[in-house]
Amino acid sequence: MKSNKGKGLLGLIFSLAMVGLFAYFGYTTMNDIKLGLDLAGGVSITYQAKEEDPSAEDMKDTIYKLQQRVQNYSTEAEVYQEGNNRINVDIPGVSDANAILEELGKPGSLIFADETGNTILNGNQVATAKPVITENNGIKEYLVDLTFTDEGKQIFADATTNNVGKRIAIIYDGKIYSNPVVQEPITQGQCQISGMTSYEEAETLASTIRIGSLSLELEELRSNVVGAKLGQEAITTSLKAGAIGFAIVAVFMIAVYLIPGVASVIALSLYVGIILILLAAFEVTLTLPGVAGIILSIGMAVDANVIIFTRIKEEIGFGKTVKSAIQAGFNKALSAIVDGNVTTLIAAGVLFWRGSGTVKGFASTLAIGIVLSMITALFVTKFVLNMLFQLGFDDPKFYGTKKDGRVINFLSRKKLWFAGSLLVIVIGLAWLGVNKSQTGNILNYSMEFKGGTSTNVPFNEDLTLERISSEVVPVVEGITKDADVQTQKVAGTNEVIIKTRTLSVDEREALNKAMVDNFGIEAEKITAESISGAVSQEMKQDAIVAVIIATVCMLLYIWFRFKDIRFAGSAVLALVHDVLVVLTFYALLKWSVGSTFIACMLTIVGYSINATIVIFDRIRENLKTQRKLELDEIVNLSITQTFTRSINTSLTTFIMVFVLYILGVSSIREFALPLMAGIVCGTYSSVCITGSLWYVMSIHKNKNSAGAKTTAKNTKK
Repeated sequence: MKSNKGKGLLGLIFSLAMVGLFAYFGYTTMNDIKLGLDLAGGVSITYQAKEEDPSAEDMKDTIYKLQQRVQNYSTEAEVYQEGNNRINVDIPGVSDANAILEELGKPGSLIFADETGNTILNGNQVATAKPVITENNGIKEYLVDLTFTDEGKQIFADATTNNVGKRIAIIYDGKIYSNPVVQEPITQGQCQISGMTSYEEAETLASTIRIGSLSLELEELRSNVVGAKLGQEAITTSLKAGAIGFAIVAVFMIAVYLIPGVASVIALSLYVGIILILLAAFEVTLTLPGVAGIILSIGMAVDANVIIFTRIKEEIGFGKTVKSAIQAGFNKALSAIVDGNVTTLIAAGVLFWRGSGTVKGFASTLAIGIVLSMITALFVTKFVLNMLFQLGFDDPKFYGTKKDGRVINFLSRKKLWFAGSLLVIVIGLAWLGVNKSQTGNILNYSMEFKGGTSTNVPFNEDLTLERISSEVVPVVEGITKDADVQTQKVAGTNEVIIKTRTLSVDEREALNKAMVDNFGIEAEKITAESISGAVSQEMKQDAIVAVIIATVCMLLYIWFRFKDIRFAGSAVLALVHDVLVVLTFYALLKWSVGSTFIACMLTIVGYSINATIVIFDRIRENLKTQRKLELDEIVNLSITQTFTRSINTSLTTFIMVFVLYILGVSSIREFALPLMAGIVCGTYSSVCITGSLWYVMSIHKNKNSAGAKTTAKNTKK
């Protein structure tokens, strides 16, 4: 017994030492985490099209291709239109505008031209470009391998066939990189660019060419180092909210789950330290949507522990010893935890692959958090709990018991659940039409979606971000009557960029007068430009395509794991339900729809699918072990058994977001409010909708099967 206590004490000391060690390194690496433009600022570059009056289509195409290019520097980079012929590029987490300009290069075009100067094809007809190194007699040569599209392949084949013995030049940004003689027709759709002096030069050219030629030739107009959109106050309050929220969750877990709760707090503390280290190690650019991914992953980490501890209570209630209950609890919870996390991980992977901008940043933090939360829940929590048990905490009273109580008849109210949800969704869809007729937009789109006005104000002194937030912003909001105001400092100057919704001529004049009256600024030095939405149509389409693919992949995984399309179908319908209900809140309450809207919806989807998987896992188990029960009894029993888990998990996640809402700045609250609505909605749908949907589908299938059998018998007669 003493040996076990000694082993338990050593194990506990080791666990606490690891928490302290990773907490220390996590704290020290916080300064190494790359923060997005909204949290830490970065470089802002403005390009102007050389063409005086470029078409809207050419501007749109150039913006999208630039967006793809600048994501090499940060997944959170933003590209948007300013005026009718300017393009603004915001790259977070960097401070050297000249270095970025040099690395990014002058946006130009790639062409292939014959000896007479005629263009044969351009960069749009290049499918891939990659750097390669060849070595001949000890001499290294740096090349770029090009593969053409089907269209480009045919054009290049025809051109090389007609120009054997002649030269075809490969020109980028007006510079001839290669001017080879065509030895024979090139019909396989591949060629090489030579002339690079280093691998880095070849890699830079390849990455630039991959974007294809831009529709417009651009020239740099200005470049600035800008301060954070949200300011230091947002970072400070978010960190404070996170710490307070975590402390409340820790107290809750210990109060409800006793000794297992202590184990979970130690494991979750280790989780926080490690995730900070990983964010720095993987150089993830952290923005507000990225914070959402971390919140969701922490919620799933708590959820995994709650599932395990609920199982342990049940096993003790069945009469098992504490030791065997711990082992059985982890074993029985494994499938639900793995399926829930893998399903969400699939979504994160697809979103990172197909998404762009804020969607990709959200996916990065979510994926890291999910993998880490699963590891800490299944291994760290188990290790610490076993150490506490060996230390002498072996009495069942330290773990609690959960005996089968009254089964709640959720299915008896299924018509009520369906009718209520349908009513809310119909109201929401109708209200979208009402908003369209009143404002011209179905939702209250923010600047990120519909653009606005960017006003450059040169103050007479260098204002701090706090003074801008407390003194300048209220003046601007008084004129615009809108809380969606963004401000950024231009480093090294007294200039402040104020971004608002689109202002009328009278409102622009009123803003200028307010700046003069309140801050003594010279009116003629204030400049303003119209800006496009930072979330382009292509980015919206990328997000929609990513969500569709992710949904299909999740459906296929659930179908594969549960061997029943009805589980997958009802889970996906529940996801659609949650998105539409939260959309109803956006429509009715006119919540601002900005770049965080996409991340918010994705967070809700991830949270909802995880809760649904837990209930489905219990239904799957009870179908095997409770064969004497009717189907409706199995569904009601399964939901009842997981009901406490559903409430406790939702409560802990809600607490963290609620604290963020209470302490956060206005932009943080705009993000936290719909997230809270989504958490409540996701809990409701997983408890009331998904099980009922699966039951209705199952009964319908059974009736059809019975009808088919009856028909077959009648035919035989």
